[in-house]
Amino acid sequence: MAKVNVPSTLADLVCPACRVSRVTSELRNWAGTYTYTAGGVVNARTVDDVRRAVLGGGRLRAVGTRHSFNDLADTTGTLVSVSGIEPDPVLDPGARTVTIGAGATYGALAGWLEERGWALANMPSLPHITIGGAIATGTHGSGVGNQVLSAAVVGLQYVDAAGDIREARRRDPDFAGMPVGLGAFGIVTRVTLDIEPSYLIRQDVYADLTWGRVLADLDDIMSAAYSVSIFTSWLGDTVQHALVKRRLTGPDDAVPAEFFGARLATGPVRLADAPADNLTPVGVAGPWSRRLPSFRANAVPSNGNEIQTEFFVPMSQGAAALEAVRGLRKRLARVLLVSEIRAIAADDLWLSGASGRPTLALHFTWRHNARKVVGLLPGLQEALAPFSARPHWGKVWRRFNLDPAYPELARARDLFERLDPDGTFSNDHLQRLGIRTAREP
Repeated sequence: MAKVNVPSTLADLVCPACRVSRVTSELRNWAGTYTYTAGGVVNARTVDDVRRAVLGGGRLRAVGTRHSFNDLADTTGTLVSVSGIEPDPVLDPGARTVTIGAGATYGALAGWLEERGWALANMPSLPHITIGGAIATGTHGSGVGNQVLSAAVVGLQYVDAAGDIREARRRDPDFAGMPVGLGAFGIVTRVTLDIEPSYLIRQDVYADLTWGRVLADLDDIMSAAYSVSIFTSWLGDTVQHALVKRRLTGPDDAVPAEFFGARLATGPVRLADAPADNLTPVGVAGPWSRRLPSFRANAVPSNGNEIQTEFFVPMSQGAAALEAVRGLRKRLARVLLVSEIRAIAADDLWLSGASGRPTLALHFTWRHNARKVVGLLPGLQEALAPFSARPHWGKVWRRFNLDPAYPELARARDLFERLDPDGTFSNDHLQRLGIRTAREP
């Protein structure tokens, strides 16, 4: 990893531009279901603002669009937002990469790339989230050939615990521990991502896909298009609908009227309680930037006022895992808004939910009833335990034996301790999970 020193003077340590805002009212996550305990927020406008915040001492944690549903991004010290730093995107067509500020949203980057004829291979469901926050937590899209968003990271620029600007590249030793870094080693300020030429996507919704076909033909169903998502309440003999996204060679490419016995749906589609107008268009081809996300970049995302949980199981055991969850369907239905089932390609990132194995992701969007959610999680986790389930870092789950779930966890912990020996970027959450060494605040 290359180290880039930025000269400091005594005057540099004075930070009038950092604007450390005291949290005088409740700071909550995006859905309003978690309240942060941090004492202040640094709204950085430059990378030097981030450096000054680090040099000011105390514990810090990077915060993005606050889309985590637990205390992963919280701290007893100060939160640092890099969303106010100019994104300054830089395209490198020869290398097929783009470098951009970590505080930029995926929606903003997607629009900028599309205007220039370039694309990302994958997108999150919500284009509203920041790039830095999404990659740090292992956020993913869908598709048996599509890896988590963090796997597209070629390089990172970050401010370390000494206030120095550092750069890490894919070719560096231990880089596989950094894209899904949980904010545990520094404040990421710029990200370099793989890109490819722009392409067309059409998404269609199919209704009345039976559970019998899902369980019998799961591999074929999930690999039948560029991206397949199954939405379900777990009740009944059919899933609610299958959202199928296909890459096209032209806008007039035909699509089949049936999908494993399910019929092509017509009319508006709703995901949970989100208005149909908030969703990206179905039934008509369009640029990847406006079809891969589930929600429009200029609309209110998802339902809000919700709690989310997600577990990752090996694709090879996916059907059995689904059957195990269906056994709990009556209990789940009391608090569930909707579940989404997606596939993820394997990667080599140490803390990725798909590390080392093709993966089936089981996502649960709950009603905002923490008591009921906490009450049913032990049963859900017990049902998934035989399938080597891994929890999503940014969602809600109960105590978990993470060492067998994430075989490289000890290696990641050693990396984080080496890069941040005093625990500047640690917090209670990381220490509780054994991702950072326990130490006094």
